[in-house]
Amino acid sequence: MRILVGIDDTDNKESRGTGYNSRQLAAAIESEGIGKVVGITRHQLFVHPDIPYTSQNSSACLDVITNKIDELKAFARAFMKDVGAIGSDVGLCIREWDLIPNEVVEWGNNAKSIVLKMKGAYGLADDHGIYLEGLTGTKDGVIGSLAAIGLRRGGNDGRFVWINSSQNLRDIESDAHSIEVLRSKAGIDIIQCGDEIIDNPNERVYLNNWARPVLRDNRSVLLVDKEENNKSYEWKCSAKEFVKGVSN
Repeated sequence: MRILVGIDDTDNKESRGTGYNSRQLAAAIESEGIGKVVGITRHQLFVHPDIPYTSQNSSACLDVITNKIDELKAFARAFMKDVGAIGSDVGLCIREWDLIPNEVVEWGNNAKSIVLKMKGAYGLADDHGIYLEGLTGTKDGVIGSLAAIGLRRGGNDGRFVWINSSQNLRDIESDAHSIEVLRSKAGIDIIQCGDEIIDNPNERVYLNNWARPVLRDNRSVLLVDKEENNKSYEWKCSAKEFVKGVSN
């Protein structure tokens, strides 16, 4: 069974961010034998004076394969209550992939440009049998955690902060690797430069010390630029600010 786990507002100004906490939760889910985490995506939400947030107002979504949904809920709830930083407003949302309706995808899209309210989040969750709970503080994190599963289900927002693969991108991002290795071992579905799909398995990509595939059509897409001045690789990951710009 494929389950999405959305988390939001887990940090304060001095603590590690929601992305870090999402990776810690993923590692704990796997170490406890509760499920396999396929990947984690980061989703940027609306930045507005009426919305309280720590630094960037982003939420995260874990894509989990498991038949232990009740155990997953209980474990994720306890884990997030424990790791939520002092002063944070942790929200947790969990629902089966196939049972996430278009209304929740729309909620996620709206959360990128509209000030939403907790009452609306709880009402939408109740209408569709979605587990949604505020765990700490003001409980405002329910807004972003519900948005996280909607945006991940929509399949065209945000970027991967972790992919379950034999080769962790974060461990190899300071070097160049063949397209074959990136696709077969690092969990990349597509390498793309502009509108061009790069298919030659022997060509190499320098990961430019910051490799964050974007989510497009429910696939991981590594954005690259042509490299003209280096003979050891043909491509390099697009600059961090560009990737952030197209995935926020």
